[in-house]
Amino acid sequence: MPQMHADPASAGLASATSDAVTLKVTGLRTHFRIGSTIAKAVDDVDLTVRQGKTLAVVGESGSGKSVTSLSIMRLLAPSATIVDGTMAFTRRDGTVVDLARAKNRVMRGIRGQEIAMIFQEPMTSLNPLYTVGDQIIEMIRLHETISRAEARGRARRMLELVEIASPERRLDDYPHSMSGGMRQRVMIALALACNPFLLIADEPTTALDVTIQAQILELLRRLQQEMGMSILFITHNLGVVAEIADDVAVMYAGKVVEQAPVNALFKAPRHPYTKGLIACIPDPARDRDAAGGRRLLSPIPGSVPSVTNLPKGCAYADRCPLVVAKCREESPPLIAVGALHSTRCWRHEDV
Repeated sequence: MPQMHADPASAGLASATSDAVTLKVTGLRTHFRIGSTIAKAVDDVDLTVRQGKTLAVVGESGSGKSVTSLSIMRLLAPSATIVDGTMAFTRRDGTVVDLARAKNRVMRGIRGQEIAMIFQEPMTSLNPLYTVGDQIIEMIRLHETISRAEARGRARRMLELVEIASPERRLDDYPHSMSGGMRQRVMIALALACNPFLLIADEPTTALDVTIQAQILELLRRLQQEMGMSILFITHNLGVVAEIADDVAVMYAGKVVEQAPVNALFKAPRHPYTKGLIACIPDPARDRDAAGGRRLLSPIPGSVPSVTNLPKGCAYADRCPLVVAKCREESPPLIAVGALHSTRCWRHEDV
């Protein structure tokens, strides 16, 4: 039976098999109209989020990560349109709905209750005019028929779950009176209040210092184990990916250019862009100047091309150290290079 109304503070779902899939995105294309120009922000993206596992989507700003997540939630700006693709979401009761074509009424029932989202900056997501308790209570009562007193009790338990001290008192605090790390914990409590089956976390630690970032990542790992939910984790930081992900999809200029289990991706990247991102991760044991002992960084030259003016061939060609004539003429498809490992590169064997 579905567990839509289970209390997240005490929920414990049976561990899922790695073969079960919560969300399968196929051929997703999301375009923006800017005057007479079409911006292909997401262009033929395939993603698979396994049940109870974390898929990290990584890439630079402008790669299409956040637009992909907003497409899944159907929270796009009026200028954006999902022009093609399917997003098959397996609900907790086992039924499957295509989020790309679901009616607005169905999506309103899914958002918050079955798929929840943590946004990058809590101060723009939390309403400054209402206490954090009122906002969590409103979320619960929107999806469940329970009294305000019962919802307040659930909200207090949610703050306990995300390790906020003095939760009863904090329910009556306003967002501006809390630290950045505490506001992010409130956002997690708000997202998990209705025990979602899939959590989308869009750069949830970007604005936090490294100590608080580590605490938030550990909290998400623990809550995932306790609640059995799947996570789609959006980030530009491969160091964070190494800490939290089971699977990784690397995006560049609106396309997935490489996808693999996390260990395979770090051990043997098969796209020059992925290799470049890994080289940007600080590593004191590796990146030393022999003479002065300084840490060296290996930045990727250039920048992501505009999605309103993409090149004819591979979008990464102008930045790629392995580029050949074919790269500039033909856009490579996703090529299987191993079990669950694929790359969009003509020269993957030379990476």
